Amino acid sequence: MNILVTGATGFTGSYVVEELLNAGHGVTAFVRTPEKAATLTQQYPGLTVRHGCFEDSASIGAAMDGCDTLVNVASMGFGHLPDTVRAAEDTGIRRAVFFSTTAIFTTLPAASKTVREAAENAIRDSSLDWTIVRPTMIFGTPSDRNMIRLIKWVAKTPIVPVFGPGTFRMQPVFVRDLAAAVPRILASDKTVTKAYNLSGADATDYNGLVRLVAELLGKRVKLLHLPVGLSIAAVRISRALPGLPNLSDEQVLRLNEHKDFSHGDAAEDFGYSPTALRNALQHEIKLYRSSG
Repeated sequence: MNILVTGATGFTGSYVVEELLNAGHGVTAFVRTPEKAATLTQQYPGLTVRHGCFEDSASIGAAMDGCDTLVNVASMGFGHLPDTVRAAEDTGIRRAVFFSTTAIFTTLPAASKTVREAAENAIRDSSLDWTIVRPTMIFGTPSDRNMIRLIKWVAKTPIVPVFGPGTFRMQPVFVRDLAAAVPRILASDKTVTKAYNLSGADATDYNGLVRLVAELLGKRVKLLHLPVGLSIAAVRISRALPGLPNLSDEQVLRLNEHKDFSHGDAAEDFGYSPTALRNALQHEIKLYRSSG
């Protein structure tokens, strides 16, 4: 396959590029800036790069020239996805994989939820042979935006604030498992016109996650549970102070709803088998320690 990858310079996208190249596919990355393009081509010499941005719909269409497959790792939350779908149809792309998120199932009035739902509807209504994948919280290296915050906090202080009771389930997914799923999806006819929730191997609650991180770091911690209302007030104050974590109200509220999802259909259709949470966390902690 000759595959165009959007979001190729992002955290997940760079691993997707690596897996597709290793699988023997021709890969073209759609990249906004020359600086990011240079970094990517140095890392992956077999990669082709085409420049453009989603605000310029003509550039995404031009980037698809000569490609027969699209892997859209770029976020669906900014409203550009319907234009990308139309460009794929107009340029003759047939096969496509789109990264959405299990956050689409939130019960909160998240601003991006309506945009993401419209994006998924545009995909379903298209003429493409599409597959939608919805990862849970993605982690795996110190470059992630999720787990590394907790690892750094536990490494530096014996007291960990917990926003709410910490009993709501979550199922973080290792970034390399997501990336490895993409060539498997493309190789299976079973995955056409299907959507999959891609979760990690193990579900846990936040209390258990903190304790596991502390154990792997060799630390002893005390969990300080804060009521949700007080937690929101605290993160609002922290956003105004330099050096403190920059968390949103929505992130606090998301910690107080269940975020565990079955990946049984993915296991059945393309052999999805994610890494155990403990092992993936050990990998990230090892990288964290070696980097600092």
